[in-house]
Amino acid sequence: MNPIFSLIEELQQKREPFAVATVVETYGSVSAKTGSKAVIDSEGRLLAGWVGGGCAESTACQEAYDAIISGKTAIIDLDLDDEVLGTGMPCGGGMRVYIEPVLPSPSIWLMGHGRVAEVICEMGSILGYDVVVNDLGAEPERFPKAQQVITDDLDYAQLQPKPDDYVVIATQAKGDHESMLRALASESQYIALIASRKRSRLVMEFLHREGFSDADLQRVMAPSGMDLNPRTPEEIALCILSEVTLVRRQGSGMRMREKFAQEEAQKAERDNLAKFEANSKEAS
Repeated sequence: MNPIFSLIEELQQKREPFAVATVVETYGSVSAKTGSKAVIDSEGRLLAGWVGGGCAESTACQEAYDAIISGKTAIIDLDLDDEVLGTGMPCGGGMRVYIEPVLPSPSIWLMGHGRVAEVICEMGSILGYDVVVNDLGAEPERFPKAQQVITDDLDYAQLQPKPDDYVVIATQAKGDHESMLRALASESQYIALIASRKRSRLVMEFLHREGFSDADLQRVMAPSGMDLNPRTPEEIALCILSEVTLVRRQGSGMRMREKFAQEEAQKAERDNLAKFEANSKEAS
C-alpha cells in the first residue's frame, strides 16, 4: 500500500483530524505533479507526501489548518512565478491544490441497556456517529451497530468523551446520578439525561450538592430531547437524537415552513427599507 494511504488509515483509526492536499492542476515549470498528495495534521504540519517545496508547502499547510478548523474543503491557486504577489518562488509556473479536511465522526457515549438505548445506538449509527455503549447490563448482541460495548466499567473510568462527543444517560434511574458525576468530569459539552421531570430535578439537586457550578450544569440537558410528545421508545430516541443534531449543526429548532416564512418576511422588510431610502434620496 502507498505509505500515504497507510498513514491516512492509521490516522482514521486513531480518530485524529487531518487534511489531504492534492495537486489537481499544474502549468509551467513546477516540481510537483498532478496527483501529488500530502497529509497535514491538525497543527498544520506536513506528515507525509509532497505538493512542492518552500512557500508552496507552507501555504498548503496553512490552508489545511484552516480547513480542519472550519471543516470545509478549499481550492488554492499557487503562483510560483511571482516573488511579490505569489508564493515567493519564481519557478515559471503554478498549480492548483485541493484541500480536503478529514475529521473523525463524533461519538455518542451511551449508558443504558434498555430499548431506548438500543434504538439510540441504531439511529445514531445511521446518522454517522460512533456509538460507544458503556453499561454493566449491556449485551453486545443487542447493540450490533456499536463501535464498542463496555460491560466491565464499574466506576465509568472508561468514559472519556472528547469535547465534540455526546453523552447520553439512559439508565432508567439506575445509577444515573453516579454516571452523571463521571460525565461532568469529562470534556463533553453535551450530556443528556433521559428521565422524568421529577427525576431530572432530583439528579440536578444532587449535582449541586456535589459542588458542581451552574456553568458546569449548563452542559446537562435534563430532561433532554426535543418536544415531539413521544409515546414509544423509538420516539423518545428520535427526540434525543434530534436535540443532538440541533446542537451539532447549530440549528434553530423551528419548523422549516415557519423558518422560511420568517426569512421571507425579513427580506421583504429589508427590500421595503431599501426602496424607502432610495425614494428619500431621489426626493432630496
